[in-house]
Amino acid sequence: MSYPMQSSTLPIPVSEDVQAPAASLPPRREKRSVLLLQGLMGPLFRRLGQGLIEAGHRVHKINFNGGDRFFWRLPGGIDYRGTLADWPQALKGIVADKQITDVVLFGDCRDHHMIATQVCRELRIPVHVFEEGYIRPDWVTFERDGVNGHSTLPRDPQWYRDTAAALPPVPEHRQVPSSFRRRAIEGLAYNVADVLTRWHYSNWNNHRPWHPLVEGMGWMRKLRRRKERDAEAAALIARLETSPTPYFLFPLQLDSDAQIRLHSPFAGIAEALKVVIASFAAHAPANTRLVVKEHPLDNGVRDWQQITADMAARFGIADRVDYLPSGDIVPVARRSQGMVTINSTSGTLGLSMGIPAVVLGTAVYDIEGITCQKGIDAFWTAPDAPDETTFKAFRRVLIDRCLIPGGFFSEKALAVVVRHAIARFEGRLLPPE
Repeated sequence: MSYPMQSSTLPIPVSEDVQAPAASLPPRREKRSVLLLQGLMGPLFRRLGQGLIEAGHRVHKINFNGGDRFFWRLPGGIDYRGTLADWPQALKGIVADKQITDVVLFGDCRDHHMIATQVCRELRIPVHVFEEGYIRPDWVTFERDGVNGHSTLPRDPQWYRDTAAALPPVPEHRQVPSSFRRRAIEGLAYNVADVLTRWHYSNWNNHRPWHPLVEGMGWMRKLRRRKERDAEAAALIARLETSPTPYFLFPLQLDSDAQIRLHSPFAGIAEALKVVIASFAAHAPANTRLVVKEHPLDNGVRDWQQITADMAARFGIADRVDYLPSGDIVPVARRSQGMVTINSTSGTLGLSMGIPAVVLGTAVYDIEGITCQKGIDAFWTAPDAPDETTFKAFRRVLIDRCLIPGGFFSEKALAVVVRHAIARFEGRLLPPE
């Protein structure tokens, strides 16, 4: 249930669900007041909110649209119905009114999140950022101040070697389950809830480039064709495993990803595809192939398989380019000659197996000694393998500074990531799961 806020500190339309009485929470030595902004499309922030409350913290959550509210359904929800221009002042009012000590958000490049990060910097309030893990699978990024292109991590390879040398060995790490079907259903539910409540959140403007109904239909098409696509992918993987022909791998990222828009020279994935395919056609050895891998969370709105085929035909290499619509990237990466990435965390997957990588955008792992520094045109004929010592040091520091185990798309994965996120938030380390 919600009602209009009357506080003079919040002149912008905001409504709030009543917070559970503080007396009902178990006492803790250091109780903090946490403000959650937008999370992943799904129950991540609801689970996190429950865990924080159980740990003795006060929790508030901004709902910018009906999808946010649908997955929250806890006390402390605040409906923000104002404009983006009014958001900085509204956020300052909420911070003052609720005595906020910490802000948590998923992805720091959404419009409201970029503004919030700047406001919190002015107010000296820590911002804790969730994102897909820098290292996959089964790791999640949970970093202070910013992630990816906004990360404060240095790019000096010696710093990583020196810092890692003072750390204990990496704790044991176990795989967590993940469900594509669950991810698709949660995305569809979020978008439907968003569309049905636009009348209430009249100033909401999705950071994604498509209308939620369009995106929802894309997910439905992917679910409907999943068996066909999986069979196609399995056949290609089998061919790659038995063929002696060498190949390079280009894992696509999401077209709506802020890593593309803000941390790369490309306006979208189509532009990046053109650059990679043109470079491959002009500079790669004639006996090599290029495998383009679809992102597992792509919503299906654009037909990247057809776009890839058209690009390959345009540059005269239609017979040398393969498209992988689904499937496990690990065996494909392991057999590749090298991986081209804009700034995808798939790059660290290949690097962990000693596979050369070249980065076209801004990435935390684009470090001398780890990735190829000569550019994409030279990469095809001289793919430099990562220095094992430097990459292991880089990985060890990431785990210490900004990675936690877990995932987003199963109950077990969520339980793990929430436990470790709260422990990291409180300055504690948990034993291996």
